[in-house]
Amino acid sequence: MWQGLNKTISMLCWWLAWGSFATVHASDYQTIEWTELIPEQDLQALMAPPENLNEVPEGDLADQISSELQLQLQGDKELTPYEQALVSTRIRPEFDQRQVRIPGFVVPLQYDEQQRVTEFFLVPFFGACVHYPPPPPNQIIFSTSSPGFELTTLMDAFWVKGKISTQLVENDMAVAAYSLRVDSIEPYYE
Repeated sequence: MWQGLNKTISMLCWWLAWGSFATVHASDYQTIEWTELIPEQDLQALMAPPENLNEVPEGDLADQISSELQLQLQGDKELTPYEQALVSTRIRPEFDQRQVRIPGFVVPLQYDEQQRVTEFFLVPFFGACVHYPPPPPNQIIFSTSSPGFELTTLMDAFWVKGKISTQLVENDMAVAAYSLRVDSIEPYYE
């Protein structure tokens, strides 16, 4: 009887020790919100959009052209703080080399031979870069996953864990002010 109880206590101690290790390991990642990646001056500018922004009719040409293209069309006109924030590559340097956990949507860029996503943009809302203009560069994270993962639909949100860096990445689709080496990716839940 004592031998069975000792075995049970040993198993319980092992389970508690393993659970503590797993909890510490999981807490190595800081859960962050997208707005935390925006420098304060950009965030303040985005929170105060121009008054005429709501006057643009839905479907109007101004509503369809991406922010970056509109800014290029304006030529030498000095940009407002709001317009600057829309294309800002300014970052929060304190996030460089930090282990983070962040929710987002996947915009696939590269696949391996088994059709697993190996490079992607992580973005804060569905349709960014695909159906809608890209968000500001400091709201796009270029991500790499060496084992890759299967993506069945672009509408699914994910929790992504990994080491973030302040490395700028540009391609034909968008500019990302942050990069992330993915450690794990799992379906989003609250």
